[in-house]
Amino acid sequence: MKAISDRKGFPVSRRQFLRRGGTAALAGLALPQILPTGVLAAEGQPGANDRIGIGFIGIGRQASSLLQTALRLPATRVLAFADVNLPRARQAAQKLKADAYQNYHRLLERKDVDALFTATPDHWRSLVCIHACQAGKDLYAEKPMTLTVREGRLMVQAVRKYKRVFQTGSHQRSMRENIVGCDLVRSGKIGRITRVLAQNYPSPWECGFPAQPVPEGIDWDMWCGPTPLVPFHPDIYAPRANPGWISFRPWSGGEVTGWGAHGFDQIQSALGMDESGPVEIWTDGAPFEPPTFTKPEGRDRAEKICCVPKVFFRYATGTVVEMTGEPAGGGVLGGGISGGGIFIGEKGKIRIDRGICRSEPDEELAESAVRAGRELGGNHIQNWYDCIKSRERPRADVETGHRSATVCHLVNIARWTGRRLHWDPAKETFVGDEKANEFLDRPRRKGFELPAEV
Repeated sequence: MKAISDRKGFPVSRRQFLRRGGTAALAGLALPQILPTGVLAAEGQPGANDRIGIGFIGIGRQASSLLQTALRLPATRVLAFADVNLPRARQAAQKLKADAYQNYHRLLERKDVDALFTATPDHWRSLVCIHACQAGKDLYAEKPMTLTVREGRLMVQAVRKYKRVFQTGSHQRSMRENIVGCDLVRSGKIGRITRVLAQNYPSPWECGFPAQPVPEGIDWDMWCGPTPLVPFHPDIYAPRANPGWISFRPWSGGEVTGWGAHGFDQIQSALGMDESGPVEIWTDGAPFEPPTFTKPEGRDRAEKICCVPKVFFRYATGTVVEMTGEPAGGGVLGGGISGGGIFIGEKGKIRIDRGICRSEPDEELAESAVRAGRELGGNHIQNWYDCIKSRERPRADVETGHRSATVCHLVNIARWTGRRLHWDPAKETFVGDEKANEFLDRPRRKGFELPAEV
């Protein structure tokens, strides 16, 4: 049995993960209807409105926002934080009288932690989630769910094998207007969808920043993890700075995966493709020529460069998605479409964006549907909590998150290869293009490899 090593003095085998996970792990393996340890009443524990033992892996900008939302929910019982930035983990823990770790494996060993939030940088998401599943923990993982297509399929396999409840942080899935808009498109209210206009998200560019001193308390080797060990720089370490890791290729897919994970997720949902994807993808324009930043600067210059070429993709239904970045005229459909798309059907158009559902020429179509759907949606974290108790799949299940992230990766691969690609969404490979298939995963640094099987 392959060992899972944290490279920092905590070698842990898969069997040890499960054994140390106690009853929660055993429930995930063989008894899917048994709830996590903190969910049912027991001696010395609350009853009907039980609280869920929560841990956080990564407690930076996005995770701090999730924490504040979670703390407003009665079921939340935060027990521990893990972060490569130990002072940051300790600061968060101190406020809640919780525990702090620098190595996340220590948190996974806790029997009283039932479920985890993780909002690490993208390059760490897959390993954290797979290890958490093996340890018997349910998961709320931020979007984009993956850095590569192969990671996503392994994460789905881990969630299903260990019977975990996995919510992707695509919280527009829990917004009333978004739910209504996607249902209007899927149900044929504007007829067959011929085109979808999407935002023209920029792909990532390269980084060559000089070395800076590593702040005390940050394990930079661990932060780099599966990616090459590069010199520390504060404008790499921050997610969005000048420019931050979200813009750089080693650690992210750029805004194609940053904002695109929201926008393409809504397109997938509205077209009924939550378990599938496009079949063809191509580019239009000059070849992709990303710059290399050797000193900090804002994102504007590189984002303009990395929006070229534009990308198009087609579903088996014939619907073509165009990354134009431009809404279809003014009127009720005007404005940006960074978190969704404009769906053009035989009978009209519907714009879906973050908290937005509008239609034309029949404006009342969307307005009345939103009014009628006032009971739809709700808190995305609460939906996850409810599913932890029921063991049902949440609104943004792991397969959904994987498929939406895959669309993002296909867009980047189309730019990197610069040619028309044919995608098999069932086999999750490019047809007859081995060079393109090489982009379905990335090399990993020794000690941080993905398991051959989960």
